[in-house]
Amino acid sequence: MAQPVRSRKPNLRVERQLQRDGHRVLAGMDEVGRGALAGPVTVGVVLIDESCRSAPTGVKDSKLLTPAARVAMVPRIRRWALAHAVGHASPQEIDEIGIIAALRLAGCRALAAVDVVPDLVILDGNHDWLTAPDEVGLFAFTSGDAPVTPPVTTMIKADLKCSSVAAASVLAKVERDAMMVELAPQHPAYGWHENKGYAAPEHLAALEACGATDLHRRSWRLPGLTMDDESVRQGEQPEMSTR
Repeated sequence: MAQPVRSRKPNLRVERQLQRDGHRVLAGMDEVGRGALAGPVTVGVVLIDESCRSAPTGVKDSKLLTPAARVAMVPRIRRWALAHAVGHASPQEIDEIGIIAALRLAGCRALAAVDVVPDLVILDGNHDWLTAPDEVGLFAFTSGDAPVTPPVTTMIKADLKCSSVAAASVLAKVERDAMMVELAPQHPAYGWHENKGYAAPEHLAALEACGATDLHRRSWRLPGLTMDDESVRQGEQPEMSTR
């Protein structure tokens, strides 16, 4: 596991050390939407090499930026990065294979969308959800577009310390938020244009009153669905976050 670096804002110290260790092309990766009740889980990836200078001024974890600042940052990140992409896994895929395997599916789709194979992926957190598990049957899924997973190193709070990971979080957040805003008029009661599918009060109230849509993660115990509903299965419960 890569060692944390104390810093007030993301920088390339970790990335440069990893490059000196022989990992020339690095991929910063981060996810958004893991704790949402509706919509996809989304993974962003930003690739850099030695030619990529310091990240654009102001790049930081997406949670620390205003929506307008995130959107304005996207073209600057795209110009800076060696390559970049965003991958998604749908609510139906989350229900079918579980949230952890869906994260991997979204991450593999993001990696498949870039034309450069990284030497190492820097993954935010302390759990490597990107690498295929040893017990294939546990989180098995079918994905014809999934490449062989590169080596992974994890770091707690990498999105606060590594510019590449922070940039990936911005790309993922902006794209997923835009998707939820676009979907909101189809189901106006749930307030997705504001809450982006997370467990905000108006979203929970609409679930109680109207039940779940086909864009909800129906394998979770959602308000408005009972255990008698055949669509509800035992699954991982949502994290009450706004990420």
